[in-house]
Amino acid sequence: MPTLSRVSRAVAGACVCLGLNAGLMATAQADVKIGFLGTLSGPGGTLGQDQYDGFMLGIAKAGGKLGGQAVQVIKEDDQLKPEIGRQAVKKLLERDKVAVITGMSFSNVLMAVVRDVVNSGTVLISSNAGPSQLAGDQCSPLYFSTSWQNDQQHEAMGKYAQDKGYRRIAIMAPNYQAGKEALIGFKRYFKGEILSETYTQVNQPDYSVEITQLQTQKPDAVFIFYPGGMGVNFVKQYQQAGMLGKTPLLSGSTVDGTTLPALKDIALGVMSAGPWSPDLPNAANKTFVTDFQKTYNRIPSAYAAYGYDAALALDAALKTTGGKADGKTLSAALAKTTFPSVRGGFRFNNNHFPVSNYYAFEVVRDASGTVNLATRSTVFPDHQDPYHASCTLP
Repeated sequence: MPTLSRVSRAVAGACVCLGLNAGLMATAQADVKIGFLGTLSGPGGTLGQDQYDGFMLGIAKAGGKLGGQAVQVIKEDDQLKPEIGRQAVKKLLERDKVAVITGMSFSNVLMAVVRDVVNSGTVLISSNAGPSQLAGDQCSPLYFSTSWQNDQQHEAMGKYAQDKGYRRIAIMAPNYQAGKEALIGFKRYFKGEILSETYTQVNQPDYSVEITQLQTQKPDAVFIFYPGGMGVNFVKQYQQAGMLGKTPLLSGSTVDGTTLPALKDIALGVMSAGPWSPDLPNAANKTFVTDFQKTYNRIPSAYAAYGYDAALALDAALKTTGGKADGKTLSAALAKTTFPSVRGGFRFNNNHFPVSNYYAFEVVRDASGTVNLATRSTVFPDHQDPYHASCTLP
């Protein structure tokens, strides 16, 4: 587990609680209480942990306070179970009386809890999951995302595959909402032949049957969406089957800071896409990557980056409101806020999802000898999700 000592020292005087137990949290004095709900255990636990670590680092970057207000962060693990997520939200809202909830690692959990949160008049900021419904006709003035709408990064990979001239591609994802939206996004911009569209069980550990089918199909490339431990297992088995290096592997949320420490050289050459990479040259990102590595002794992932942005967005909004965190006041400030995002250009669209550039990345060995992501091209400038026009927010 990563050490939080540097963050703890930076924020201890500002009443930020780093996952303390309920008894200790009850004694903490804070102007703003924030609930963090994410997947912190199981194969997807690295996603939630990186979101949390990035968020806490963002608070430290803001001087241990957000908008000048002392904050208390109360962390809950949804275990990738919607019913557990709803129980945690009930506790955060009714017992802990948080003003904001952030985190949200997986879309099926987010969709189970979002109405409970916004119907209570509480602001919800997702730093990962981005279901299409919440970007379109179910958008809410109290819901925000600092990550993406689920389709978007996969749209970028589909456009990349189209531009590379691939004609026959097999596509795969886990069988839940984000997996389905990943393949929808890829197909929106890839106009060649889809040889197969395969959905596997969430947290499935063995892909030998599916990889054998891929070998029989002989595609020009394979596109996958397998976050966390699922991605580690798939890429290792793809390499063991002799396909890596022969059949290009394209991905989204599969090779990143959460999985590269386990994959290392195995993942060299795998392509991915998204709005952020550790090598983006803007000043805010350089500071973030340096501070994250010093604090946690690992390369940050996109999940950490968007958690960090969530803290900076809250900091900027609370400065605007003078520390007021009621839903109506805070959401109005967030919708108009500007802050130094790690991805460079960033603005909230009318549906409160980000508008920003999307890039194609390759897994390489960087100048320090570390296996990392390197930006290869800008696929989409100022990319908007495809659902924002269905949102009735101004």
